[in-house]
Amino acid sequence: MHATTDFEAVPPFELRAPLEQRVPFVFNSPHSGRHYPQRFLAASRLNAEQIRRSEDCYVDELFGGVVQMGAPLLAANFPRAYLDVNREPWELDPRMFHEPLPSYANIRSPRVAGGLGTVPRLVGEGLDIYPGRLHLAEAIDRVNGLYRPYHECLKRLVTHTHAHFGHAVLIDCHSMPASIRATDTGMRPDFILGDRFGVSCTPGLTEHAIDILSGMGYTVAHNKPYAGGFITEHYGRPARGLHALQIEINRGLYMDERSYRRSSSFAALSNDLTGFAARLMDFPEHYLGGLPLAAE
Repeated sequence: MHATTDFEAVPPFELRAPLEQRVPFVFNSPHSGRHYPQRFLAASRLNAEQIRRSEDCYVDELFGGVVQMGAPLLAANFPRAYLDVNREPWELDPRMFHEPLPSYANIRSPRVAGGLGTVPRLVGEGLDIYPGRLHLAEAIDRVNGLYRPYHECLKRLVTHTHAHFGHAVLIDCHSMPASIRATDTGMRPDFILGDRFGVSCTPGLTEHAIDILSGMGYTVAHNKPYAGGFITEHYGRPARGLHALQIEINRGLYMDERSYRRSSSFAALSNDLTGFAARLMDFPEHYLGGLPLAAE
């Protein structure tokens, strides 16, 4: 399997777990992976810098402090340009492959239309990743070899948290280009919080997060233009005590987007996010309860 051999030297993802989980929160960084397999780079038409345009650079590091506070952090090492786990497993673009796609593939989603399916066709700024078509076996290999194990691990974390505490909160951590503007106000926000327009978590949790960040002096937008992807939608079931909230960080706060280097403000933002997470995890637990999970 190519996906397995691509990650022989570096594991495809890492679970950074405390000795004891002390809070009903799970943090997830699905797009910060920065291990680009040589086989993948050789098959791409992009150079080693261009291929990183979709990467949520260093987001796993920015939230690294949550582990010491008793929350697990799951982080991908495979890059988003290689495989996007914030998609359905079979959101695939038929224009990318030699062979016809199986009937269960979702070929009509807006994300596929935008070139950003499970196996992406584009990176940020609309750059084609591949010079030609791929064999379908490549996509199947990545989904079975990496996507499924990643989500199995994430599901175990969320299920264990719910079983232990009676509820669980998944914080899905991302970054966005500094040029992004909120669609309702036109401002360039420091953060965008997404809760699928109130569907993926209790509104009080989102309001609490907005209040914390605003009180720290940051500008915060809500759901526009990012309301949350597949992970937020799939894992958020507030009526069952399962809450999912996506957070997007403006990359201009902590890095140079051209050189991919951390800026001088990186450490300060990391400290702020550690403080933000600590206060977020103080959210009253009685607002997080729900119906018991059905046996599977």
